[in-house]
Amino acid sequence: MEIFFQLLIIGLSIGFLYALAALGFVMIFKSSSVLNFAHGELLAIGAFLFLVLSAWAKVPIIVAFAVTLAGSFILGFIVERFFLRPLIGEALIQVIMLTVGLAAMFKGLLLFIFGGDIHVYPKFLPESLNIDMGSFQIPAVYIATFIIGILFLILFGLFFKYSSQGIYMRSVADNQPAALSLGVHVRRVFALSWAIAALVCAMSGIVLGILNGISVHDLSMIGLKVFPVVILGGLDSIGGAIVGGVIIGLLETFTGWYSSSLKEIVPYIVLVLILMIRPYGLFGLVEIERV
Repeated sequence: MEIFFQLLIIGLSIGFLYALAALGFVMIFKSSSVLNFAHGELLAIGAFLFLVLSAWAKVPIIVAFAVTLAGSFILGFIVERFFLRPLIGEALIQVIMLTVGLAAMFKGLLLFIFGGDIHVYPKFLPESLNIDMGSFQIPAVYIATFIIGILFLILFGLFFKYSSQGIYMRSVADNQPAALSLGVHVRRVFALSWAIAALVCAMSGIVLGILNGISVHDLSMIGLKVFPVVILGGLDSIGGAIVGGVIIGLLETFTGWYSSSLKEIVPYIVLVLILMIRPYGLFGLVEIERV
């Protein structure tokens, strides 16, 4: 029973982290119908920026965390303004292929600067976060991941529900023409969606770096795990991203206890099954087209 609860907490921690990463992906899709294939690379950029500040420049951890999130937020604006905005009105496939090109460009730059080795952050988590009750042991990193995931998911939920910009973003996602007619600045909403998505990616990348160390290749691959999460929950559902992340995190953790090989493929098994059985996900909207 102790092992079950230990795996449960670890699985929830990883699940909240996946949910956080998927949240940015869903925001971009809901506002602009774009599948962002550079998601993993945005994770890596945030993780390596935090590495440079905390480990190399010796900046205090809190300051490094704040600067990393602010820098990633600005990066999201830059990507939308200089790369995505010129393609407004073009075919959707061109925009998607642009994100593929951005992914290759960002990954190449990161490999050129940092190489393909695994880097680690300095230890800064307090030992008091460790839970050690005999056979029931949970490292501090999973407790911190659990707390950070819950905290930021609540903050984003409040942002979308009560803030004016959050309401604008929801209105554009639900009905873009209606939002335009009501005076919502749609291009500004697109830019904000990318900025928040980049911020969320940075936060997820930092936590993943604390868990496993940071590597360009590994963090890029994590971007692919966002797809099973959002497909399971529903591409256009923010709540679905949270549920999907928790389910995938729990499945990975429990199957990993039996087999590390099965752990790596179980998200994609879920992806194939959900596409065959329920292509619009658990909470996605079913679209009916009349011919």
